Amino acid sequence: MGRARLAELHGVATSYEPAPGRTVQVPEDTVVAVLAALGVDASTPESVREALDRHESRQRDQLLPPCVVVRPGKAPRLSLPEGTALRVRPEDGAPHTRGRAAAGTRGADSALTEARTESVHRGGVLTEGTTAEGLLTALPPGAHTLLAEAPDGRRATAPLIVAPDRMPLSPVRSHGFLVQLYSLLSARSWGMGDLGDLADLAAWSGRALGAGFVQINPLHAAVPGTPGAPTDPSPYRPSSRRFPDPVHLRIEDVPEFVQLRGPARERADQLLEAATALRTSVLREGALIDRDAVWALKREALELVRTVPLSPGRRAAYCDFLAERGQALEDHALWCALAETHGPGWRTWPGGLADPRSAATARARTEHLDRADFHCWLAWLTDTQLAAAQRAALDAGMGIGLVHDLAVGVHPSGADAWALQDVFASGMSIGAPPDAFNSRGQDWGLPPWRPDALAATGYAPYRDLLRGLLRHAGALRIDHVMGLFRLWWVPEGREPTEGCYVRYDAEAMLGVLALEAHRAGTVVIGEDLGTVEPGVREELERRGVLGTSVMWFERNYNGAGAARPLSPGEWRADCLATVTTHDLPSTAARLTGDHVELRHRLGLLTRPLAEERAADAVEVAEWLALLGRLGLLPEGPGDEEGAVKAVHRFLLRTPARMVGVWLPDAVGDRRPQNLPGTWDQYPNWRLPIADAEGRPMSLEELVASPRLRALMAEVARLAPRQSAP
Repeated sequence: MGRARLAELHGVATSYEPAPGRTVQVPEDTVVAVLAALGVDASTPESVREALDRHESRQRDQLLPPCVVVRPGKAPRLSLPEGTALRVRPEDGAPHTRGRAAAGTRGADSALTEARTESVHRGGVLTEGTTAEGLLTALPPGAHTLLAEAPDGRRATAPLIVAPDRMPLSPVRSHGFLVQLYSLLSARSWGMGDLGDLADLAAWSGRALGAGFVQINPLHAAVPGTPGAPTDPSPYRPSSRRFPDPVHLRIEDVPEFVQLRGPARERADQLLEAATALRTSVLREGALIDRDAVWALKREALELVRTVPLSPGRRAAYCDFLAERGQALEDHALWCALAETHGPGWRTWPGGLADPRSAATARARTEHLDRADFHCWLAWLTDTQLAAAQRAALDAGMGIGLVHDLAVGVHPSGADAWALQDVFASGMSIGAPPDAFNSRGQDWGLPPWRPDALAATGYAPYRDLLRGLLRHAGALRIDHVMGLFRLWWVPEGREPTEGCYVRYDAEAMLGVLALEAHRAGTVVIGEDLGTVEPGVREELERRGVLGTSVMWFERNYNGAGAARPLSPGEWRADCLATVTTHDLPSTAARLTGDHVELRHRLGLLTRPLAEERAADAVEVAEWLALLGRLGLLPEGPGDEEGAVKAVHRFLLRTPARMVGVWLPDAVGDRRPQNLPGTWDQYPNWRLPIADAEGRPMSLEELVASPRLRALMAEVARLAPRQSAP
């Protein structure tokens, strides 16, 4: 019982429900390992008692919690002795605001919202007579500092996050494309899609199609490959989520590129020729996208470009960027420089370099100063091209523009895991528990945030991450948004079935998200597919986080028997509605059953092929029947292109605020970009967009495609019918 109590106090679940009405107990050694990763020894009965005593003593002596989060109508629960003086140091450096805890704020269960407010306002400034409630709830949104002094002389300081109640929402209904940027090659690409291609797609679709957004895959910096070990092409296992990858740069758009002269110009022209050959091999010869080959060419070109001095204005802009991104950028750039010398596995780096704050690392900052500056410069160039892409989207009339994607975690060998070791749980990986679709569970190989360490920093690493992502975004998609509430932790060396849930302070996580989204004016979309605990979707909706609704999953699962497809009026309004995603079959493959055949060839089916085919055919037939009853399939069920139009007509009948068209669907591409459950059996994250026959298509061919134009004419015709609810 003592260990269970200790686990509860630290948010560690000792059981879970893989299915309604079925409870599974977490192994004791898993609980011990997870608590150890949180800095709590629970290995013996004696250590459990000592840990409980320490926790109780800390709670008794603690004047303020590690971090205080406030939003309108939701003041924090504090235990303050009567007469405790409170001061707030605003983040803008304004004079302290003062208040005093009134009677009624004592006791562990008392809430500040229950305190009697005696606020005195003079000229809009709170005075000494302000109660604790009045002080905290009257502050502007921001990351402030709360200072407390009790009558007995105890003093405490804590970060104070004052957050808006809801995320910003787009004022109008909109539609747009969903695309994996690397797959979008143009006549100017160097073997994979780049930020110039993104700007072109946004400008064209905004002006020609009335699109309101373009959603892309995460552009996070990847862990670089090594000889014999290519870069992991997955956008969801990044080295850093705080900085984008310079592999996405359009080299010719760097202003200094055109100033190259002499031998440097000659070599640059040779690299351009090599890039043309690489692009041709993908678009015309059936080659896969080779990220490492692309980066080898771009890196050499960028080394040449860096020899050109920056103009005074550009030098000033670069210095501003360095100052703005500060320590985070310094750490990221140094990790990149050290990884070039010692490889990306920082745990085996020599001489104390595995510690970002060691004396050896401090010396390395000087020794690698030039190389680190090169990586800072790359980050700045990428940031400027991201800004240009968002400007192109907004100038084209888009209401939202770019929708960036936040991966659920980072690679354990990457820059963020090195620089932020104190806030990641060592020896743990996040994943998913066993469920009806995967009896073995999942281990994603990504270290989780430590909720206690996040709170102790005032959620600074999380805030910094969000600010970086939202710099040039009209909206942010959060992968596995349920992770703001809890994550499945798997101890190193154990199976995913031997993990457990660890709870996060959702009020704080959502509060920080709302604050940064409010500052940036961005919409927030949560990927809430899969196992979602009760109440989470409802809370996300209350806070203004849009959900993700995929047509094939939108069924009524409440009644007995087979679940029926939901009619358009039964869909939720606050969502991004799509037919498919990057992890699912394309619409053409779903309609024809091609995806079943593909999974059969790769040995991924869990039941006989005939049974799988039959079940899939029934599901597709149910949807086609509904489309027919609604009059959305005038071409007839046997017309594949007409059926693709019909499912998008259906989406536009729903009240969804955002409707996304998977760009490969618009040209009939049958191949998934990623096939979960495979590694080298399928070319995940390496396929260019192709037509129905599998022929790769350039951006120029895409925008000229009669099939794409016919589909988007339907979407544009139906999309403006209604504004957002």
